[in-house]
Amino acid sequence: MTTTTSQEVWQLLGELVQAQKETDNKFRETNRQIKESGKQIKELGKQIGGLGKKFGSFTEGLALPSMETILRERFGMEIISPSVRASKQGQHLEIDVLAYANGDINTAYIVEVKSHAREEVIDQLKTLLEKFRAFFPEHNSKKLYGILAAVDLPFGVRERILKEGLYVARIHDEVFEMDTPSEFQPKHW
Repeated sequence: MTTTTSQEVWQLLGELVQAQKETDNKFRETNRQIKESGKQIKELGKQIGGLGKKFGSFTEGLALPSMETILRERFGMEIISPSVRASKQGQHLEIDVLAYANGDINTAYIVEVKSHAREEVIDQLKTLLEKFRAFFPEHNSKKLYGILAAVDLPFGVRERILKEGLYVARIHDEVFEMDTPSEFQPKHW
């Protein structure tokens, strides 16, 4: 049997303490790197979010000239306002394009512009239409319609939009055009 001397025990303990210090240092360094990576990921998320907003603004800017022409010529709208924001009692409403006409026409249109339209955008537009009168009571007597203008619009989503009574506009040769069948009957809110 081998006996361990106290000197060997102290040496082993010293080596163990040294190894523990090295492990602690590596752990601290790994923690620092994880925190740094977390900060970088958070910053990247902010940049991606900002890029998404800029792309959305780009799409809205691309749609505005075409939609303005459609709203004036096809629907007789007199006032066309891009990027309308309203706040009331802590609630907020943001409309990509609001158009309206008084007099005999007495109608308003809300246009929601999307680069990629998905199913949830339908409910988003319907919610805007439902909340509109609470934010803009001066338009209570007007008929109110919704238009979804999209760059990328899957066929199934288009069909559901039309079924809900909303107009559809899509981009064609860099210009937005109405994409509703001749027998389409819009719903007014």
